[in-house]
Amino acid sequence: MTKQTNLGGSFTLPGTPMKLKRVGYGAMQLAGPQVWGPPRDRDGAITVLREALAAGVNHIDTSDFYGPHVTNQIIKQALHPYPDGLVIVTKVGARRGDDKSWIHALAPQELTAAVHDNLRNLGLDTLDVVNLRVGGVMGPTAGSIGEPLTVLAELKRRGLIRHLGLSNVSPEQLAEAQTITEIVCVQNLYNVAHRNDDGFINHLASQGIAYVPFFPLGGFTPLQSSALDAAAASLQATPMQVALAWLLHRSPNILLIPGTSSVKHLHENLSAATLHLPAETIAGLDAIGADTAL
Repeated sequence: MTKQTNLGGSFTLPGTPMKLKRVGYGAMQLAGPQVWGPPRDRDGAITVLREALAAGVNHIDTSDFYGPHVTNQIIKQALHPYPDGLVIVTKVGARRGDDKSWIHALAPQELTAAVHDNLRNLGLDTLDVVNLRVGGVMGPTAGSIGEPLTVLAELKRRGLIRHLGLSNVSPEQLAEAQTITEIVCVQNLYNVAHRNDDGFINHLASQGIAYVPFFPLGGFTPLQSSALDAAAASLQATPMQVALAWLLHRSPNILLIPGTSSVKHLHENLSAATLHLPAETIAGLDAIGADTAL
């Protein structure tokens, strides 16, 4: 396939030489159903990863609690030794229960073990970026994050981590984190219909910090879906392509990590970087989430 290298331009993480294409790849769907166990088609998962890099992707989002362990092991099998310029971002702060539940894992020994698990399963000596995942399933919860972040800052000092980010956090928690260590990215729930982080995104952009939204199509009402479907039909695109293109338009510090286990869907997602949204389309999409924006 034709190599696609623009991918919406690029963004340099603050305080780093890491220049990330704005459309990356989220590896969560490489595991089995419910992000548990091996995929039905391991060879297909390997093919998707290699195709992503061939298309110009240089930013993969993952975690060792996907599977658990499975996704990182597939990434290593598919891509190791990793090419220069590839940035792998992982996250810690959770583990999987035997019932496939998602459980907080924020104790010092749990965080340290998680970092070593990621290093081992990815085949790395140092992790490029580690996000501390806190909060609830779908968003932040109030409270200090100083203790777990201090553990990761020490592992960074020891050379096991290059840079740190946060996931599921509030502006207040970011401010606390910045008294402990530099933060290069924030990963929160955000899409055209869920706009609670509008002000937060602007604040991060003013500091040059990347914002990485997850669930770009999650939680739409039927009415909102109809509006998005109509916009997609007018542009001869898919709703996901339009939702991703809107995010790229929203702010230059937004980086995308759409995931898929399909090569076809991979290229559909990547092509969102070249989708032009007319002004009237953007206005209509902005209106979808206007009531939720703070």
